[in-house]
Parts: sequence; structure tokens; C-alpha cells
Amino acid sequence: MSIFQISPDDATDLALAAFVAAGMPADLARPAARALVLAEQEGLPSHGLARVPFYVAQMRTGKVAAGAEPSISRDGAVIRVDARFGLAFAAVDAGAEAAREVVRNLGVAVVSVTHSHHFGVAGQAVEPFAREGLIALAFANAPAAMAPWGGNRALYGTNPVAFAAPRAKGDPLVIDLSLSHVARGKVMLAQKAGKPIPGDWALDTQGNPTTDADAAMAGTMLPSGGAKGAALALMVELLTAGLAGAHFAYEASSLFDDKGPAPDLAHFILVLDSARFAPGFTGRAEAMFAAIEAQEGARLPGARRMTERAARASTIEIPQALHDTLSELARS
Repeated sequence: MSIFQISPDDATDLALAAFVAAGMPADLARPAARALVLAEQEGLPSHGLARVPFYVAQMRTGKVAAGAEPSISRDGAVIRVDARFGLAFAAVDAGAEAAREVVRNLGVAVVSVTHSHHFGVAGQAVEPFAREGLIALAFANAPAAMAPWGGNRALYGTNPVAFAAPRAKGDPLVIDLSLSHVARGKVMLAQKAGKPIPGDWALDTQGNPTTDADAAMAGTMLPSGGAKGAALALMVELLTAGLAGAHFAYEASSLFDDKGPAPDLAHFILVLDSARFAPGFTGRAEAMFAAIEAQEGARLPGARRMTERAARASTIEIPQALHDTLSELARS
């Protein structure tokens, strides 16, 4: 496979141009472009620039409202954001900005985003809060990909969970995980590349483990941790779509084609000011981190992603075919 090297800034401009060409205002497109490029820098191409063609196709058919401006309302510590069937990134940014003011005043803020789309890399939604000395926890639902434990029909999304906490110095702790054994985007990438997948990622339509990516995409993803992961996926559905009045996973349309109505997904972000709780959170957290790192072979969650980001600070690599597609979308 031929590889194209590009700077993060140029990649952001390329994705931005593709979105603008599809009718998305630049101020709404920029957060989306930045998020996808950051995913590439973190070594997560399944959530990176490969998403641009899907987003653009959906804008052109109206499945994504390209010009949708998020709207915000507030009730005490609760911030409600209506993404109005646009992409998620500008809506999440708008909710985060409102949360900063609320959490400083009240010590806690809760952001509920409705009528939204693909959440992207969940850690990106919480990391900025931790860099400001706050604690944040985020959930998002996604189109159905996992069956309830013991079932055989997909009802839950892969439903990412992310958590971030500040550190005394350096990068914050960022935990980001999917409640499926792996993100479904990884299966999609294997499918596009015509490659097999590990046998513990997914089941086919008959409920049997499969290494065939086509069969996996038609079947269901295996939950992380078995029945416990499936239970957590249900919890996320209720905290996101349940509270926001959006679609549950089994009601949502696909993120990977331009057919049908908008997915209408939801997100939930909880932000806490540790200063409102017992004193000395950061110091106590550092003691825990030190105890983890003192064990041979152990490392903090998220450390690899920060290392990957640093390694790709000036250059990322994407398939030449993807670069050609993005260039064509930017011109059309």
C-alpha cells in the first residue's frame, strides 16, 4: 500500500476544504477536521481521516445537516446541547465551553448532547478539562453493534467511555475505551483492506466467532468483559439517548453510509471541580500513579496515545488512496 506523508496542519486544511466543499461552514468544519487529524496523530486511523468521505457523502444527501449550528440551553448545572443533526464536534465544543463557566460557579456541570452524530475519539472530549485542572467523564452511544448478553441481535452501540484527570505536571491521565472488545471502526478498516480479524472481536449473524471482517460487520461485536461490558453498554444508552431524547442504538442509522435518516445519537459529559471536594486530590492521585508505575511492566492508561501523538507532531502517514480521495473531495 502506497503511503502519503503530510503535516498535521496540511491534513487539517485538506479535511476542512472537503467539508466546506460539501456545504459545511468553516467554523463548524474546523473542530471536525482538527479532531480527525488528532486521531491520526494518536495512532487511531479508524477514527481519523478515513471518516471524511463518509461525513461528506452524508452531508450531500442531507443525512448530516452540514450547516447546523448547535443550540444551547441551561437549567442549573445541566447544559442541554442540540446538535440539530450536524456533526458532533462543534456541538461538543459548544457544550464544553458552557460547562467551563458552570463548573467554576457550581463545582459540577453536566452536558447532554442530543440529535448528534459520531462522537469521535472520546478522550478528546475530556482531555481539555483535565488540562485546566478539572475532572471529566464522558459517554456516547453509537448505532447498534452489540447484542445484550445471551442475545443474538444487536441492540447496543460500542458506546465509548472516557475519563480525564489532571496531574501535578505534564500530560493529564486520559482513559478512553470502547465497550466492545475493539472499536467497530477497526473491523471496518480490515474489511476495506480485505484482511482477516482476530477471532475474539466479533460474531457472525449466526452468533459464531468469526475472523471474516464482512461477516463481523453483518453480525455483532463482542462486548469487553462479557456480560459486564454489555451491562455497561446499557448504562451508557440510558445516560446518553435516554436522558437526551435521542435514538437508542437499535434505532440509529449507520455512520458508514449515506442512506436513511440521521443517526440521532447522544453524548453525556460530567465535569467536576476537585477543589469542591476533599483537599489534595492531585497529590493523592499522584501517589496512586506512582504505585502503578512502580510495578514492573505496568503503565498508566493513555500513556501510549500520548507517545504516539508526540511521534506524529510534525508528520502523519495516510494511505495514498485516501489522500487522493480527500483531494478530490476538496475540489468538488
